[in-house]
Amino acid sequence: MDITLPKASLLALFLETLFYGVFFTLYWLTLVVLLKKCGIQRNLLIPVATLLLCIATTHLIIDLIRALEAFVSSAHTIGADAYYSNLASPLELAKTALYVTQPFIADAVLVWRCYVSNNRSLLVGIPGCIVLLTNAATGYYVVWSLSEAGIGSTVYTIAPGLITTFYTLTMLINVICTTLISWRIYRSRRSISDGPAALLPVLIVMVESGALYAISVLALLLAFLTGSNGQYPAMDIAPPIVGIIFCLVILQVHFHVGNNP
Repeated sequence: MDITLPKASLLALFLETLFYGVFFTLYWLTLVVLLKKCGIQRNLLIPVATLLLCIATTHLIIDLIRALEAFVSSAHTIGADAYYSNLASPLELAKTALYVTQPFIADAVLVWRCYVSNNRSLLVGIPGCIVLLTNAATGYYVVWSLSEAGIGSTVYTIAPGLITTFYTLTMLINVICTTLISWRIYRSRRSISDGPAALLPVLIVMVESGALYAISVLALLLAFLTGSNGQYPAMDIAPPIVGIIFCLVILQVHFHVGNNP
């Protein structure tokens, strides 16, 4: 039996707060590591990590405000269920836009890493950018579609195909880029003595991080396709999970091999 929308929203807030705490801790550890670096690691990864934290923080604040409005301010008027069902509310649109932005930033860094690790091949970079921008455009179009939602509208009556496309492309970008990076690392080191053994931790980190992200998106996609309200907890924990994975890759590579992320 599916949980109600208000209960799903409360569960989502609890889980989001929990994962945000993990991300917040990992962010400061990552910052300490990156401040000791130089070059692109410091100039690029610190701003990206900080931006991911700001987005996750804003997303959490919005969810806290929405919970207060739903269960306190609107409790004796329209009720929590009607409040959360309003897809065109400004706060709902803002959090959805943030949800689209967070993976876009992380995926952009992943595509860049894939491009660099493959000798800056345009055959990798151009398709990656096209898919990335297409996915972002799809996500923001969904946000615009939600702004046009009327009373009684649901996510299943507003661009359901585009929502499915967004989740699918997000998962594919992660899986393909992670696979290409891992394969490139393996090929570049297999002919070197002790190369594969030395780079094994890096390969494990890449595969584990890619699998974690892909599984989280897959769970969200399946919940959406089955019409379960479980999609809301899965969606709300996505911003901190994106940040957690971003930081974990940097930290594990640093502590395992002491090299550049």
